[in-house]
Order: sequence, then structure tokens, then C-alpha cells
Amino acid sequence: MTTMSASEIELVTLDDIENAARGLAGVAIRTPLLAFDAVAEQMGVPVFVKPEMLQRGGAFKFRGAYTYLSRLAPSERERGVIAPSSGNHAQAVALAAKLFGVPATVVMPTTVTPAKRAGAERLGARVILAGTTTSDRYNKALEIVRAEGGTLVPPYDDPSIIAGQGTLGLEIATDAPTVGTVVVQVGGGGLSAGVATAIKQRVPTARVVAVEPSGAPKLSRARKAGHPVRLEKTSSIADGLMAIEIGRLPFAHLERYVDEVVTVDDAALAPAVQLLLDRMKLVAEPSGAITIAALMQGLVRPVDSRPVVAVLSGGNVEWAGLRELLARA
Repeated sequence: MTTMSASEIELVTLDDIENAARGLAGVAIRTPLLAFDAVAEQMGVPVFVKPEMLQRGGAFKFRGAYTYLSRLAPSERERGVIAPSSGNHAQAVALAAKLFGVPATVVMPTTVTPAKRAGAERLGARVILAGTTTSDRYNKALEIVRAEGGTLVPPYDDPSIIAGQGTLGLEIATDAPTVGTVVVQVGGGGLSAGVATAIKQRVPTARVVAVEPSGAPKLSRARKAGHPVRLEKTSSIADGLMAIEIGRLPFAHLERYVDEVVTVDDAALAPAVQLLLDRMKLVAEPSGAITIAALMQGLVRPVDSRPVVAVLSGGNVEWAGLRELLARA
């Protein structure tokens, strides 16, 4: 099999991300940067968080899902959309579909958290459960597309999705033009690819650090191999980051724009969730708090005295799940 190098793939550009931002104006929430003094004291530089749990649908995924649906022809949207997802993409697609007035089907794992399943159902999506892996969900979604028609909305390996997620990075660069380090989580790679692209194009001197669970090191393995590598299995309480393989297009962006990849053990995630709740009054799911865990563990070093910005990718955890997490902490 011939593997295309990053230089041979057409990457999403800053213009693409800026176009996506214009399409999201008045639809997506422009989340703020909030100073996080508790971690700043530890690191010795200003630290800010980008709280995407305040985004519509409770996570950053709405940015990419709405961008994707907005670029479909009306006739394509009317046939309905199908999305494979561990949770947050499902809710984002369900919400975007509701705004466009079209039907949505989401394929979620049998292990999906009750909060994420209920969120998709509240937004009007039909929920189908299939297996536990990315491949299980994707294959089932393709089966539905073949049987019923409709358009599959990819979770991360698509230029419109990456451009939509990249609007988050564009906002960071605008609000913190002197940023020294941006810390972003990596699952399938759509968020990290978009954010890294926007940051490096707008603030070339900034470092971008990608963070993944130690039980799902798909980017670390891919960088070592020089191409995406399919993991035999993944395991983490950060359920939104358990893709078994980095996307091909995201990997090309990450190879060009990400400076470093670090991994975080599950044991560090619940304390990060607790710190965000105690000090910032923000509810983050483990996937959203993993960047803070990396800072708390000393895995990210600041660049001179410039600020650090940590992306909080989402907060789709409800009372029962939060109690369980805090018990771990």
C-alpha cells in the first residue's frame, strides 16, 4: 500500500478556517478565554482556558458539524444525515440537523455514557448502538447510508470538519496574540489539526502541544511510524479521545503544525476535572480536562514568559457521571 506524505495532501488553509468562522457567526458561541490562576501559579506564566463546554451541544464538535451541514446542497441535507460518534459528534450533528430542519441518525458505541446518548436523543436524533470501536460505528453508519440513503457526516477526517474546528484556534489567536503555547487534545485529530493550523498561521512563534490518553496513543504511534497506525485496542475514561487511528488528513496537518505530543494516564484525569470544578466552576468531561491534567503533571513547559492556553474540549458529563469521577479524585 502506498502512503501519501503530508506534503502530498492538500491541507486546510487559514482562508478555509476564516470562511468557516464567517459561516458560524451568530450560530456558534464565541467562547471566551478565562484566566486559570491555580495552574498559572504552578507554571509561573499566565494560563488561560478555552471552555468549549459552553459551546452549543456542550463541546467543540458543533463548530465542525454545522460547517459540514451548511456546505451540503439542500437536497443532500433533506435526505437526512448519519453520524458515527462516541458521543460529542453525535450531539453536534443532531443539533445542526435540528437547526436545518432535517433528520439525523447517530451511531454510538454500546458503552456510550447515558449523558451523551440522552443528549443526542433530546436533540431529536435516532440513536443506534454498534460495537465499541471507531470501526464498528463507521461501518454501521455506512450500512445505514447504503440501506436508507442520507449523507454521512465524518467525525474528523474531512476538510470542512477541520476548518470548522479550526475556528476555535482562530479565536485563541485573536484573543491572545502573544500566546506562547497552545495545548489541545487529540482523538481522531480534527480538533487538533484545525487548532494547530490556525495557531501556526496566525502566531507562527507559538508552540502547539497535542495531548492524548496513554491508553490511546494513536498520534504518538503514527508520528513514530510516519503514517497513521491502527491500534489493536484503546482504553481510557477519556471516551472522546479513544479513536483507534488518527485520520489521514488530520495527520498531515499535525505532522506539519504540532510541535510535541504528550500522553496522560487516566489517574491524572479525575483530579483535573475536580480542579476545574473547584477553582473555575467549570464542568469538564475527562476528554475536556486532559489538557489541564497535562499541565498539572508538568508535561508541558511554557515558552519563556508568554501565556499558555489550554483547550477544554467539552463538558458532556451529567450528575451521576460527575459523582463517579469525583469519587476517583
